[in-house]
Amino acid sequence: MPGQFEPLPGGGAAVALDEVEISILRSLSVQLLELIGPGPGGEAADDPLAELFAEGPSEPPSDPVLQRLFPDAYGDPEAVPDDQLKEFSAEFRRFTENDLRAGKREKALTVVRTLDALSIEGEGGAVLKLSPDESREWLGALNDLRLAIAARLDVIDDEDTDLLYRLPDSDERKPMVMAYLWLGGLQETLVETLLP
Repeated sequence: MPGQFEPLPGGGAAVALDEVEISILRSLSVQLLELIGPGPGGEAADDPLAELFAEGPSEPPSDPVLQRLFPDAYGDPEAVPDDQLKEFSAEFRRFTENDLRAGKREKALTVVRTLDALSIEGEGGAVLKLSPDESREWLGALNDLRLAIAARLDVIDDEDTDLLYRLPDSDERKPMVMAYLWLGGLQETLVETLLP
């Protein structure tokens, strides 16, 4: 089980993690939470009902990671600009981005909470056991983490990923590449546990 999720009887998944892996997963999730930011009203909402119906931004985010996590709904950003598609994307973003951010925040928080609940055992590791619901939340969070790292590494397609395998150890991107590939392995084995 080291390094890969395995199904649990009755649903859910388990993976053995050492202290370093726990620390990396937690740190990446916290960084993602900081990047996504608090809800539309900030830390604490004075009026939860108003918060529920708050409109989101109509402009795409400027950060490349947030652009990858919250892409335009219409049109290809590389194509010739189309004013009507931009208008449709702005409207769609205005009514959906807050909910999308809340969902991504909740998934990342699930990762942090489940890791914080672990009891480190003898040799500095623990077995993380997830319920079926937690497994799905983790799957979404792992996907978001990989998208965030891919944006920082300028990974767009499979060819870009292939180049990552050939980076020399001296390349400053190597630790980020290793995290990206490791998260991909975790994500793949978690998907397998969720298949019927």
